[in-house]
Amino acid sequence: MEKTDEKDGPAMRICVFGASSEKLRGEYYDEARALGALIGAQGHTLVYGGGRGGLMGACAAGVLEQGEALVGVAPRFFDEGEVLLKERGEFRFTDTMAERKALMESLADAFVVLPGGTGTFEEFFEVFTLAQLGRLSKPIVLLNTLGYYDALLKLLRGAVGEGFVSASCLDLIALASTPGEALSLALSPRAHSARSIADYGK
Repeated sequence: MEKTDEKDGPAMRICVFGASSEKLRGEYYDEARALGALIGAQGHTLVYGGGRGGLMGACAAGVLEQGEALVGVAPRFFDEGEVLLKERGEFRFTDTMAERKALMESLADAFVVLPGGTGTFEEFFEVFTLAQLGRLSKPIVLLNTLGYYDALLKLLRGAVGEGFVSASCLDLIALASTPGEALSLALSPRAHSARSIADYGK
């Protein structure tokens, strides 16, 4: 496991978004598990989508190597078979996907986005947009395992170049290449000032 210094400050709730797929390269699962192990070892709590498998499950497994500090959040209709990891840590059910995201956002002190598909993209873009609107002022970190988010960053920079997105909005996102760097950035005070609705088009 990647080593980082123990955190001296207060324990935080780190919300991690990530894939539920079981068909990925092993490096993705290894990085997710390492991030979870670091979160648990430093005394923080994982807030995540509650899945047993995929990168969500790998991250949760890493936390569980250190204790039981995790909070799973999922809509009730996910509660079939072995999809959810309900027996460890705390688990909260919601009625809808929208309520799930809102609850995770309210519980979290910071966000780390692992590689993922459309659901992860949606979760990322929601917190990113809320930050642009000044409705959320918490660190947002992309863990760029195997350069997965290079294409997304190219898209966003292209949108900036065409005038669709303000260049200052990119300052709302931190990019990490390792789990240790991702957690360090998530725990760090934001380097930029909070935005307001008046800043949205700037």
